[in-house]
Amino acid sequence: MAFLNDNYLKLRAGYLFPEIGRRVTAFCNANPEAAKRLIRCGIGDVTEPLPEAVREAMHKAVDEMGARETFRGYGPEQGYEFLRTAIAQHDYRDHGMEVADDEIFVSDGSKCDCGAILDILGAENVIAVMDPVYPVYVDTNVMAGHTGAADETGAYAGLMYLPCNEANGFVADVPSERADIVYLCFPNNPTGSVATRVQLEAWVEYALKNDTILLYDAAYEAYISEPGIPHSIYEIPGARECAIEFRSFSKNGGFTGTRCAFTVVPKSLMARTRSGEKHGLHALWNRRMSTKFNGVSYIVQRGAEALYSAEGKAQIKALLSHYMGNAAILREAVTKAGLSVWGGVNAPYIWVKTPANTTSWEMFDRMLNEANVVITPGSGFGSAGEGYFRISSFNSRANVEEVARRILALA
Repeated sequence: MAFLNDNYLKLRAGYLFPEIGRRVTAFCNANPEAAKRLIRCGIGDVTEPLPEAVREAMHKAVDEMGARETFRGYGPEQGYEFLRTAIAQHDYRDHGMEVADDEIFVSDGSKCDCGAILDILGAENVIAVMDPVYPVYVDTNVMAGHTGAADETGAYAGLMYLPCNEANGFVADVPSERADIVYLCFPNNPTGSVATRVQLEAWVEYALKNDTILLYDAAYEAYISEPGIPHSIYEIPGARECAIEFRSFSKNGGFTGTRCAFTVVPKSLMARTRSGEKHGLHALWNRRMSTKFNGVSYIVQRGAEALYSAEGKAQIKALLSHYMGNAAILREAVTKAGLSVWGGVNAPYIWVKTPANTTSWEMFDRMLNEANVVITPGSGFGSAGEGYFRISSFNSRANVEEVARRILALA
């Protein structure tokens, strides 16, 4: 009999969102009438149509695929040059950051890349994660055998958890201990917090001092509205020597169902072998992509490129305005209901403290059964998320206004 990867057996209960789906399905089966008025504000999935500029570019690309002269087969695993150049220019060089075209690697999702990056990092690394934490960071390390078993709180042996709480504004403090790899996510999922320039400077200083690599998830950077808040880790001097950045077109351009993202791996970023020799991660990631990935489709990459056109940028701005308008409505409703709230200013997520003596999953069940609204329990993001819940602003305006009414009625 074949052997399996025992590390998967260490995973607790099930990935957060499938567990939410299981509970929602059970509710709908038991309450068919209530199910008709169910509004989902749990998973961070966009709801509004793809921008017109994207659709036009994709239609044109489809037509190109219909003629032998313009047909495209296998593309470069790293991404077509036209898209890599657009990304490097508009997202980085136009903002004074040094990023070369070939340091951009186009993929089918930043979630995928956050897990796949472990392919080129050793099992000996001390891994640090923010707590609350996006579950993918933890679960992929469990799958890769980088942790021990989980304790009764769900924390895994071998991981360094960096507390994020009300006292520190849900931004992890630089630890006194040394970590080899640190996952940072700003704007943060799930709390909606952002890191100031001073806070990121402290993290880069820590990384350079300790030969630490920062895995910087900036999937929600487009939602930053307050001036002075960094959109990229590469705005911080020295970050090219210590950081990999993940970005996505899912939440700014509506690509959750279309799948396109990118990862930046600077050529100056190094890691060591067991014998102490230093090697660049750029070449290793390039090899990994060439071996395990056949690239994002030409049609999708043409659609992503269109987001950088004047029309595309204007349409992204409208999408962001829509979702952040939703966030403002939800923040106001939660505040009027007498609950403490964070996020929803530079991020599309509302992070809410549960009423006294109410657990995260109890609040989930109450919102589901009494308000017929799906939220995300904070404990699903780690032990420090207990006592909180997340509301997503990704929805229609009508649905969000209805959710606001139901929250106030529940108060």
